[in-house]
Amino acid sequence: ANLEAAKLNKQISIAILNNSGVVILLLKGDTVGPHNTEASRRKAYTALSTKTPSFILMQKAAANPTAQNLNTLPELLLLGGGVPIWKDGVLVGSIGISGGGSGENDHNIAQK
Repeated sequence: ANLEAAKLNKQISIAILNNSGVVILLLKGDTVGPHNTEASRRKAYTALSTKTPSFILMQKAAANPTAQNLNTLPELLLLGGGVPIWKDGVLVGSIGISGGGSGENDHNIAQK
């Protein structure tokens, strides 16, 4: 993920959660603010909890006012950058990226 961010000349925050929602890895670039660190965790939590990339949820919320209610849940963050991690059809965790300059960039970085 850091290599993908470097291609965009961005420093990012990376959060990886296990399938219980516990942070097992949290990395951040030297110039990344604390809000990005928290955003990466919440994006990962959103992807894990919904089993859906947060970028997809963001798009659905933009198109469907009812889906915007997801944003009222305290830990969910409807911004691109959270992606569930599957292994052999089993949800094993998630990754969240923040600081890539846009939700789309964060989503693309997380998928690498």
